[in-house]
Amino acid sequence: MGYAQLQSIHVHPVKAVRGQAPREAVVEPWGLAGDRRWALIDDGGKVVTQRQQPRLALAAAELLPGGGVRLSAPGMAALTVPVPEPIGTVMVEIFRDKVEAFPATDAVAHTWCSDYLGIEVRLVHMDDPAMRRPVDPEYALPGETVTFADGYPLLLASAASLDALNSLIAQGDHPDEGPLPMNRFRPNVVVSGTAAWAEDDWSRLAVGEVVFRVAKTCGRCVVTTTDQGTAGRGREPLHTLGRHRRLGGKLVFGQNLVPESRGTIRVGDPVTILD
Repeated sequence: MGYAQLQSIHVHPVKAVRGQAPREAVVEPWGLAGDRRWALIDDGGKVVTQRQQPRLALAAAELLPGGGVRLSAPGMAALTVPVPEPIGTVMVEIFRDKVEAFPATDAVAHTWCSDYLGIEVRLVHMDDPAMRRPVDPEYALPGETVTFADGYPLLLASAASLDALNSLIAQGDHPDEGPLPMNRFRPNVVVSGTAAWAEDDWSRLAVGEVVFRVAKTCGRCVVTTTDQGTAGRGREPLHTLGRHRRLGGKLVFGQNLVPESRGTIRVGDPVTILD
């Protein structure tokens, strides 16, 4: 086995929508620059994700200079959306958190997203992650914040652990559903060159020169059963995770990270386990 290194980077400018795989990314205290700064909300202010709308898997968002996004989706003309004017926040509900955000200034953005999904939604932007949403205090230090990610600044996944999971799926009740690609898990960073499940024992690591704390193991949801290329749903990987990777009532895969320093990470950077 070779040395541990950063295999890939994934930035999702709009929560629940297909993102990008850059060769490098800036690490900010609340996550990768541009990651999940935008989200869709329903008419009650709740964030809309692939949990409710699996067709979001087929839409894509490209991060533009300055923080705007270019949206595309099947059957839709591409649309460029600039960062909103900082006028009139709306309250956004994401899990147990209430967060202020600015709606897209141009109503065309809301119409575009609503027409694609067939439900009324609005596109909103988090202007200042340093101010808006704290990380779960049970697993965070004072002052740590996060964007519209599910709960933590970054999600790490291991290539070896996915290989091991796919081997279990192949031996299980639904072998025809595997092997699964990494995009089912929507990580920010993928590490290669480690043993399967080695990340269970990590508490601090460095990617290149940027140091991260492991906050907690990531509990997985129905989004992982959604084919990111077709938006169809199956039973895996939750069926197999339920048999082999159940921890504290959660089905787990991957680790949630909180940055301890700033910097730039690059594909191929060495990954050093510190604790």
